[in-house]
Amino acid sequence: MLGTILDVVFLAMLVLAVAVVEERNLVSAVVKYSLLSLLFILALFELNAPDVALSAIVVGAIVIGVFLFTIKGVTR
Repeated sequence: MLGTILDVVFLAMLVLAVAVVEERNLVSAVVKYSLLSLLFILALFELNAPDVALSAIVVGAIVIGVFLFTIKGVTR
C-alpha cells in the first residue's frame, strides 16, 4: 500500500514540477511550487524521515516568502 501512495505522490510531484516551469504568471508558479513542496514533505513523512521533513518545512517557508517578497518588489 505504501508503494502505491508514494508512486502517486511522485507522479503528482513530476506533473507539478513541469507545471511550475511552464507557468508564465509568477505568483501562480509560487503557489504551484508550494504544493510541490507540500507533496515532497508528505513523501518524506511516508518514508519515515520526519526530521528531514521538518527541515524542509522551514526551508520551504523561507524560500516561498523570499519568492513572494521578490515578486512584489519586481512588479512595482
